[in-house]
Amino acid sequence: MLYKTVKRPSYKWFKIKNFPYISKKRSTKKHTAVIGVGGNVGDTKRRVQKLFVFLKRGMVFDILQTSPILKNPPFGYLEQDDFFNAVIVVKTNLTPLKLLKELQRVEKRFKRVRVFKNSPRTLDLDIIFYDKITVNKQDLTIPHPKFRERDSVLLPLYSLKRRVV
Repeated sequence: MLYKTVKRPSYKWFKIKNFPYISKKRSTKKHTAVIGVGGNVGDTKRRVQKLFVFLKRGMVFDILQTSPILKNPPFGYLEQDDFFNAVIVVKTNLTPLKLLKELQRVEKRFKRVRVFKNSPRTLDLDIIFYDKITVNKQDLTIPHPKFRERDSVLLPLYSLKRRVV
C-alpha cells in the first residue's frame, strides 16, 4: 500500500529580551488591543525588539505583555523566507480606526513596503482584537478575519500568561 507523506510545518520558538514580557504596572488607558507582529525581511528578531522599545517610549501604548517569537513557514505566497511572529497586548486610548492608522505609521517608520498581497515584509502589524468588540468596515475588520486560520497568530496567543480581551 502506498502512503502519502504530508510535510508538517516546522516551528521554532525564540525568547529574546522583552519577548516574552509581562508588565508589573497598571495602565490607566481605556482599551485593550492585541497586535499581531510579523516580518521576514532582514533581522526580524532585532526589529521586533526595536519595535518594543519604540512603543514603550511613546505615549500611545502601555505594553501589558508579549509572547515569545515564533519562526514559522510563510502562507499565501510560499516562495519567501520563513516569518517571525509574536503578539503584543497593549492598552491605548485610541479608537480602532486611529489605532489602525497609528500601526500603519509605525510600519512605515520601520520601512514596510507593500509590494503585493502576502509579499515579504520588514514589519507587519495587525489588530487581532480590540476590547471585545467587532468592527466590519471597508478598511478594518476586528477580530482579524483570518486569525483562526493562522498558527502564526494562534500559537503566540496560546503562549500568553495572562488572559486577554
